[in-house]
Amino acid sequence: MDAAEHSHTAARSSVMAGMDTIAGRVPATTAAPTTDALGVAGVRIGFVRNEEIFGEGEPSGSIYRVLSGVVRTYRILADGRRQIAEFFLPGDVFGLEPTSDHRNSAEAVTDCQLLAMRRSQLDERAVNDGATANKLWSLTLYRLRRTEEHMLVLGRKSAGERVAWFLMDMSERIPAPDRVDLPMSRQDIADFLGLTIETVSRTMTQLQDDKIISLPSCRQVVLRDKTTLMDMAA
Repeated sequence: MDAAEHSHTAARSSVMAGMDTIAGRVPATTAAPTTDALGVAGVRIGFVRNEEIFGEGEPSGSIYRVLSGVVRTYRILADGRRQIAEFFLPGDVFGLEPTSDHRNSAEAVTDCQLLAMRRSQLDERAVNDGATANKLWSLTLYRLRRTEEHMLVLGRKSAGERVAWFLMDMSERIPAPDRVDLPMSRQDIADFLGLTIETVSRTMTQLQDDKIISLPSCRQVVLRDKTTLMDMAA
């Protein structure tokens, strides 16, 4: 084995160590490690729609970047209801916890590809590399801002305002000219906004009747009056 092959094998072994199983699977050791923008290597792992990635209370030994598809994090409340905490789209990082355990569960909304990285490697790099530490700090602040905004939406806005905020938020995160192709179901939207699916459907219909949006299909929303939507979402 030459020096290059030895270096590649050592890097792959380092990535795989401590990642024996993820969602009940063993990552393929033949896959070449991929270096993330955070500066650490990870392995690509695929999940099918509705498959669990990790569960609430499980050790948070890995963090993930979404390469394709969509992921939801959620918690089952004491009364059995599901509260979705966030949707993660391509490019987003999730699973970075302040403690050693996951506070929420994570599932694939659609078939998705993730880059799984060892948390211990990221922690070590952040200690020794200022650029990585700054990126982690920025990620933390962004997640905090998203969480605070979600809490305000749940606590202070009406059903119409919540749906308007969600549509404007998705239109910014999934750029497309005057439309939003929603990868999640209306039940997912309801559980994210703290509403019932009937309320979400009724609100969507009312927005269509008011000519603010149109609904070519249950997953596609055309934004006909973005100014009114933005005013409702503010």
